[in-house]
Amino acid sequence: MTISAFSSFTLAGADAQKFLQGQVTLNTEALAENTTRYTAICDLKGRIHFGLWLTKINPELFEIVTTADQADEFSKHIKKYGAFSKMKLEPVGSVFPTLTADTTVFSSEATDIAAWEISAIQHGQAFIVQQTEGLFQPQELRLHQREGVHYDKGCYLGQEVIARLWFKAKPKAWLHVIQGSGDVPALGEQLSKGVQVVNSTAYEGGFIALVVARPDALPELDVTVLELPEYLNGDVARPQ
Repeated sequence: MTISAFSSFTLAGADAQKFLQGQVTLNTEALAENTTRYTAICDLKGRIHFGLWLTKINPELFEIVTTADQADEFSKHIKKYGAFSKMKLEPVGSVFPTLTADTTVFSSEATDIAAWEISAIQHGQAFIVQQTEGLFQPQELRLHQREGVHYDKGCYLGQEVIARLWFKAKPKAWLHVIQGSGDVPALGEQLSKGVQVVNSTAYEGGFIALVVARPDALPELDVTVLELPEYLNGDVARPQ
């Protein structure tokens, strides 16, 4: 599935940073200004509801990008939970992605979104769309290895479940990149028991995809497992 559009917002006001600190999985207080990180707002089960590219301009101004199909629901969520906070969410409009080093940045200048999606998948830059909301936990997507989730910050939505998995257990399945022939699998599709599609798109006469998979389930599929960047290749579990 090729992503067709992204929507940009600003969140501005005295309570912007404090509010986001109680919503997203990363530590907004420690986020460097003018740095973009992919992060998440989770549900109470610890699964990702919204995926966000978050840029901190200063503690009272943040730029936020979602996929266009999550934009309306995201706006309603912020207005519901932030109704009594001193801040305002404003839509900016459509923006276009470019992969720079290990993150995606956005601008108003049109780019080749299909080419970006291939590159994002190759580099392990998993992202959530409406079709995959509620399916994956941050650790399964290696979000902590992208500095998109911090386990030493205060409470946020889903924090108890996410922290329990990090400190007391380990995911049974986690992010891999695969290449195969045939039709492009649907987002969220179970390719087999223990292999579920996160992102996928057409590539070289077949497809390339990011999947959350048990390592022992991948050899059962007729696909090639590709190497992720080194910083995403390590164990997803907490170092002992």
